Amino acid sequence: MRRDVLEWLDLPPVWLAVFAATGWGAGQLWPVALPWGGWIGGGLVAAGVVLMTLAVAQMLGLRTTFIPRRDPSALVTGGVFRFSRNPIYLADALVLAGLLIAWQAVWALPLVAAFMAFIAHRFIRGEEARIAARFGAAWQDYAARTRRWL
Repeated sequence: MRRDVLEWLDLPPVWLAVFAATGWGAGQLWPVALPWGGWIGGGLVAAGVVLMTLAVAQMLGLRTTFIPRRDPSALVTGGVFRFSRNPIYLADALVLAGLLIAWQAVWALPLVAAFMAFIAHRFIRGEEARIAARFGAAWQDYAARTRRWL
């Protein structure tokens, strides 16, 4: 397979889809319904989409990239970034949790923690290193006062 195709496939939304498909399969094998599971799951998915939209809008407003492994042109610290250094990845985790609950794959919820650990290892560490190299003390101050997830 061509390298550019492999790089395109190695993106967080693709990994989110892989983890979600795994959870969906788990729900098909052994469904566990929660009371109001559809509403709870839908609410988490909606919250994730809203959070993701706000974070992307903030990044676009400051004319910086939201594409992983690209160098940012601005350090975003306001808005939803006041609460999380990674609101888009947090939104992904909310979407995954919501889907698992809505799909009656409650016993697969540990996949959310696995997804978060995978994303931190595969993407966040490298992104934070690039941001630290580019923004130095400003990044260090921001990272000291803002948690990675919440």
